[in-house]
Amino acid sequence: MNEELRVESTGETVGEAKWAAMRKLERVCPGLDKAAVRFQVVSEGERGLLGVGYTPARVVATVDEEGRAESTARSDEPVDIALVRGLVTRITAGMGIQCSVDMAEQEGGIVATCSGRDLGLLIGRHGQTIDAVQYLTNAILARSIPGRYAVVDAAGYRARREASLSALARRAADDAVQRGGRVELEPMTAVERKIVHLQLKDVDGVETTSEGTEPNRFVVVLPSS
Repeated sequence: MNEELRVESTGETVGEAKWAAMRKLERVCPGLDKAAVRFQVVSEGERGLLGVGYTPARVVATVDEEGRAESTARSDEPVDIALVRGLVTRITAGMGIQCSVDMAEQEGGIVATCSGRDLGLLIGRHGQTIDAVQYLTNAILARSIPGRYAVVDAAGYRARREASLSALARRAADDAVQRGGRVELEPMTAVERKIVHLQLKDVDGVETTSEGTEPNRFVVVLPSS
């Protein structure tokens, strides 16, 4: 018989209740595969007025034996990959996003690819949310394992965005040469600005620089002096 493990938890929001339930499951099953966990929202809660009448959100989380067995098989992962998987899984769970995280090595780094529902929420406007998740993951990873870095992806977003930015960079370079003046691109994250700079690094006749302050820092494409 395939026995289920079931816990119930509460929080100020449904996302916080899911996070608390996940923590309970992890205490019982260390190394739990978060993608195998199923949530049932019992109550979304009520904030009340001026603190009066507050009721917490309540969820039930379940995971079966098969899911627990799969997570146990992952316990032999290298420390750095296991750390990144755990970080990305905890962050997404804290956002109320239920997804699986697939790990891979790429060009000396670690790639964590998220798949599941609500990936638009994870990616965010212009990729700002997923870049923030990646930044936080790398900040923690650098303290634990210096020299290692991680890329956080979702549903092929990184490849699509890089192709879009590369095309934008080439058009901006053509405009800068034809007009003989500077071309300012839209504000971008540090990750995206780096893609533009690298795309035009070896292009004859143009150079790039970044101007402005975060979060509105942008790339400027100029004819070479």
